[in-house]
Amino acid sequence: MLDPDHKVDLFADETGEGPSALVLLHGFGGSRHVWDGVRRFLDPSRHILFYDLPGHGQSLGALGEGAAPQFAGLVLTDLERRGIQNAHVVGHSLGGAVAVLMGLLKPQRISRLTLLAPGGFGPEINADLLNDLAHAATPEEIAASLHAMATPDFDPAAFIISHMAEERKVPGQLAALGVLLSRIVREGRQGAFTPEQLASLIMPVALVWGELDPVLPAFQAENAPPSFNLVRQSGSGHMLPLEAPEAMAHLISMVDILP
Repeated sequence: MLDPDHKVDLFADETGEGPSALVLLHGFGGSRHVWDGVRRFLDPSRHILFYDLPGHGQSLGALGEGAAPQFAGLVLTDLERRGIQNAHVVGHSLGGAVAVLMGLLKPQRISRLTLLAPGGFGPEINADLLNDLAHAATPEEIAASLHAMATPDFDPAAFIISHMAEERKVPGQLAALGVLLSRIVREGRQGAFTPEQLASLIMPVALVWGELDPVLPAFQAENAPPSFNLVRQSGSGHMLPLEAPEAMAHLISMVDILP
C-alpha cells in the first residue's frame, strides 16, 4: 500500500489490493467519474485504480509543464509507490495515449493495454469539439458538449453532468483545461505515434473504436499494427465509457482474464 507520509500528486479511487491492478485512465476534460457506469459491471473484488489525470478532478494541482508523456511518468511513479508490479491499463482518448506511453516507458510493468478511441493514432482531431468541452462550465453546456462528442441519440447521464459541473467550479479547473488543450492540439492537429513505436509494444493490446467517432476519426484504427486486437463499436461515437458502459466493462473483463 501507499506510504501515507509520501506526498502524492495524483488522486486515484482504489478498490481491492495486491501487486497487480486494473488501471483506468479517462480522457481530456473528464475525471475518474467517467468510469462510474463501467464500474458497475466490473468485478468488485478486483484491484482497480480509477485515476484523475493531472489537471483534472482531484489531480488538478499535478499539472506541470507537459501533457501525455508527463502524465505517463506520473502514473507509473504512483503505481510504483503503491507497490503495483504489473498493470492492465485501460485508457480512453487522452488516457489511451498515456497508456501507450506507459507501455513504451515501462513495458515490463504493463501486462496489457486496452485502448478506447486513443489519442495519438493519427494527426486528425476535432479541435472545435475539444475546445467546447474545455470551456463548458454549466450543466447545460457540459451536456451539449458530451452529446456532440457522441452520437445524435446519446443523452449523457445526470450523474456525469453533475460531477463535471462540480469539478469545474473548482478555481483553476477551466484554466488548466485551456492550457492542456493548447499542448494537445496545435494548429488543429495532434501529435501522433510512429508506426515503429506502436509496433514495439510487447504486451497484448486491444483497440476499441466507435464507428461514428466525431472527435478522432475511426479510420485512425487502420494505423494500428496487425498484432492489435481491433474491435469496432458499431453505433457509438467517441465517448465509449459513457455511451456503452456495459459493453466496455465486458470487453475489459474478458481481456483481463486472458492468459
